[in-house]
Amino acid sequence: MTLKARILLAMMAVMGLQAAANDGGRPDVESAMMFAPLVYENYNGDVAERHDVAPAKAGLYTLDAGDGWLREAMENSTRVHNVRSRAMIENPQLVAYNANRLPEAPPEGVIAVDPRQAMLTIAPAQVAVDEVTPPEAPAQPLHNWLHVFNASLQFTQAYISGNWYQGGENNLALLGSLNWNCNLNQDLHPNWLFNNALSYKLGIATTHGDSIRKYLINEDNFLFTSQLGYKAVKNWYYSAMLQFTTQFMNNYKTNTRTMTAAFLSPAELNIGLGMTYNLKKADDRMFTLAVAPISYNLKYCRNITDIDPTRFGIDAGKHCKSTVGSNFEAKLLWRFNPSVMLSSRFYMFTNYQYVQGDWENTLDFNIGKYLTTQFYTHLRFDRSRPRDNDWNYWQFKEIISLGVIYRFATVN
Repeated sequence: MTLKARILLAMMAVMGLQAAANDGGRPDVESAMMFAPLVYENYNGDVAERHDVAPAKAGLYTLDAGDGWLREAMENSTRVHNVRSRAMIENPQLVAYNANRLPEAPPEGVIAVDPRQAMLTIAPAQVAVDEVTPPEAPAQPLHNWLHVFNASLQFTQAYISGNWYQGGENNLALLGSLNWNCNLNQDLHPNWLFNNALSYKLGIATTHGDSIRKYLINEDNFLFTSQLGYKAVKNWYYSAMLQFTTQFMNNYKTNTRTMTAAFLSPAELNIGLGMTYNLKKADDRMFTLAVAPISYNLKYCRNITDIDPTRFGIDAGKHCKSTVGSNFEAKLLWRFNPSVMLSSRFYMFTNYQYVQGDWENTLDFNIGKYLTTQFYTHLRFDRSRPRDNDWNYWQFKEIISLGVIYRFATVN
């Protein structure tokens, strides 16, 4: 061994002992590495060109807290690495191993003695693994009925055509609405379709053009729909449909005591038999199409003393009028994202002498959890009523509102 190699080994020993002494006499990783056999891993030209063994430069890494311990550890590690690399480069005869040629470590095993054959055998170690039974997840309750409830209170701006069948005028108003849906869980009852929806809207507006009343009712609509069906094929169901609509509050023509609407004046009931197509894409898109070739329609006006029943397609002096025909209804619910949702409903009834239809669209913009903006349009066509000079048989209502909303729902 050359004198230079002996000096390097002595330096390694001294540095290892010094590191151990600095740590209270306890050997650490750096001192142990100084005495480990030299193993060649790769060539480091930067170390080969050096003429000294300098510690790593301080300040390469900084911490918000005190990092003296980290710098010291990095310096010691770099010092050991440089010493060992210089020793291998300048004295390759001291390198005992090559990392690329080291054999694989033998697997752990258990030595078994066989006295009859005077042999020792090594068997794979058996690792005892305790079987852990994962805790059972609590059973989630399954609901036969799925409920969705919405309640909102909003400020509104409204435009109403002059021939709107319930009366009203352009205004700024306060609008409250309740919506409740109760549907049979099709995951538990895949062959049945039973959807029920109830909604009520009440709008109260201040009026500047009415010298008799300080406010008026510009929206008063109670609507209940129900569908019961049994699966025919794929998404089609044999179904029976029911729809009932009315209002609760009295309403008057501006600056007069002429009543235009009241409780059950008007009221309308429609019952139909036919087929329903129901399609649901996750929870963001739902489409329902109901066709009833056989449909019964009943129009009713409870108060014919103060209200002209012909406004609702009922013969003069009569409380009700019933006809048989066909109806068609399509509903669409499309949630574009968690904050924007479109709901649309198109309904049409005909007794083959006149046609009556409604097309309602509501676009909801949710602002946070409890704030919402709504844009609502309602287009109506009714040939059972007298013709209007400006709007013919068409009627139109539009409402823009901003307010608060509360939602509640049950899931599977």
